[in-house]
Amino acid sequence: MKTKTVQQVYAPTAPHMVGDGFKVHNFFPGGTRIGAHRMSPFFLMDYGAKTRFAPTETPRGVGAHPHRGFETVTIAYHGKVAHHDSAGNSGIIGEGDVQWMTAGSGILHKEYHEEGFSRSGGIMQMVQLWVNLPASRKMTPPKYQELARAGMGNHALADGSRIEVIAGEYLGTKGPAYTFTPVQLYNAHLKRGASAEFSFPALHNTGMLVVEGAVTINGTSKAPADHFTLFANEGEAITVEADEDSVVLVLSGEPIQEPIATYGPFVMNTQQEIMQAIEDFNSGKFGNLE
Repeated sequence: MKTKTVQQVYAPTAPHMVGDGFKVHNFFPGGTRIGAHRMSPFFLMDYGAKTRFAPTETPRGVGAHPHRGFETVTIAYHGKVAHHDSAGNSGIIGEGDVQWMTAGSGILHKEYHEEGFSRSGGIMQMVQLWVNLPASRKMTPPKYQELARAGMGNHALADGSRIEVIAGEYLGTKGPAYTFTPVQLYNAHLKRGASAEFSFPALHNTGMLVVEGAVTINGTSKAPADHFTLFANEGEAITVEADEDSVVLVLSGEPIQEPIATYGPFVMNTQQEIMQAIEDFNSGKFGNLE
């Protein structure tokens, strides 16, 4: 197989606050020149690098807000996050857990620091991805998947390293997440000096975020902690070697070759659909959430 070449390694962008609980670096679509289409089906990546929060009796976070036309995927590395939505779903994720919410036809949700974590304070580190839905599935009923670390696919490598599979498949090991289009999403836990091989179709959009440690990609490209690597749409094979104990979020997927129209929390195909989403939200069709 031909090597999938590194197009660029991006340093973390200037951080901004989402609500009062999540300090994030946006790698796409707005934080860099990656844009809205280049990592399709992934539309957005907000990375909450390690941030220490002081104890508080009032949980920090983001209040009730709407979404339509895509999915939110929240991956926890440190800290605990609680979720509630207008479809009646709720859950708490901690280290290694994932919340996968399909907004689909429309939903209200809120995310905030879990009460016990809020009272004790500590380090929060999270990733949130927005995964676009194809036009034929934009109005699918809302759905919620709470994916516990214990239920992830686990593919053992040498020296205690492993590939944790959230979605898709790695060398026969499958992840628990249901997806509407082909998506591969892994956490690679690599011991210092260990290496892992990956293979993705040439035209699938592929990236890697170094959550912990530092790695060398394809023998030449250095990617330190908190940096995002974007791969060119050529070749299939990638080699990642850990320069120190590392955790790397690996994402790859088949692009959705459709127009994108966005307004705040809505990701649709046309401006008319955006206007309809706003009207439906204002008329209460997304449900209620205190």
